[in-house]
Amino acid sequence: MIQFEEKIWFWTLLIIPILWLGFLALQYWKKRTQQQFASSELLKKLSPNKSVFKSVLKVLILSLAFICFAIALVNPKMGTKFKDIKREGLDIVFAIDVSKSMLAEDIAPNRLEKSKQLVTQIINSLASDRVGIIAYAGKAFPQLPITTDYAAAKMFLQNMNTDMMSSQGTAINEAIELAKTYYDKEQESNRVLIIISDGEDHSTASEDIAEEAKDEGIKIFTIGVGDINGGPIPIKRKGIILNYKKDKQGETVITKLNEETLKKIAKAANGIYINGANTKIVVDNIKAQLDQLDRTDLEASQFADFEDQFQWFLGLGLLFLLLDIFLLERKTDWLKKLNLFNENL
Repeated sequence: MIQFEEKIWFWTLLIIPILWLGFLALQYWKKRTQQQFASSELLKKLSPNKSVFKSVLKVLILSLAFICFAIALVNPKMGTKFKDIKREGLDIVFAIDVSKSMLAEDIAPNRLEKSKQLVTQIINSLASDRVGIIAYAGKAFPQLPITTDYAAAKMFLQNMNTDMMSSQGTAINEAIELAKTYYDKEQESNRVLIIISDGEDHSTASEDIAEEAKDEGIKIFTIGVGDINGGPIPIKRKGIILNYKKDKQGETVITKLNEETLKKIAKAANGIYINGANTKIVVDNIKAQLDQLDRTDLEASQFADFEDQFQWFLGLGLLFLLLDIFLLERKTDWLKKLNLFNENL
């Protein structure tokens, strides 16, 4: 397996097309200038050893030297061993509400974006725990299975939106049921489910399902996003609000944070409810709760002992550079006799 330490240095490869454009421009200028003083036949007699091929070859070698130096600066590393690494941690699943009510802007920038911010910051506070992600509205849908790849978790998180689900509602019970399948039953790890929602339109079965989850060793924390006074659900196009969602009577729908529902679900599964208005308070509370749980051994396979490989490319780049310096632009006598490129005719 190969890793690149400083990928930003790949941008230096832009020097190569600039180098070739400069070379072609110089050749064109030389040809135009020389034609003003002598004909092509006379120029061949005046400079019989001039080699266009050698000029192209020198630029090609110089380009190869730049490529090698760029790769050396990037510093590729190669994993030399593949081994099982023991780590202690928890299995944490995030269930994120993506129903249309999460578009309400009673908490900035809106409920869904605030939910993403909260989950991102919680993940940033973790060390060796494994995480998974579930999206739910009227139905629950798996987004990311349990993993230690936090970068992948954040990528999936940012791609979540309210158009993912065709069925609307807030089926927290289905999210809990789906979360049960995320945990490895053969491992005795502590299991945590963090539900982020406004708590609206929930199923009455949510509390019963939460109690069943508790019996399976799952602790549930709930985070409420939104305002208890509520707000309208904007209908936007290209970021511009066109209207607000209305009910069958033509009245603007006001969606409110239902804290009581979320508190009952958390209580049923030995967890706590946290209001999501203040990100720091949420992260600190979640971290404090997680620190109270015993972390069990989690085994993860990965490449280890990555070794630097830049020296090979640095050496090869210096070799190309020296070759370019000592390579003359005039024709080589023994190649001239072979007449490979018809340059001495």
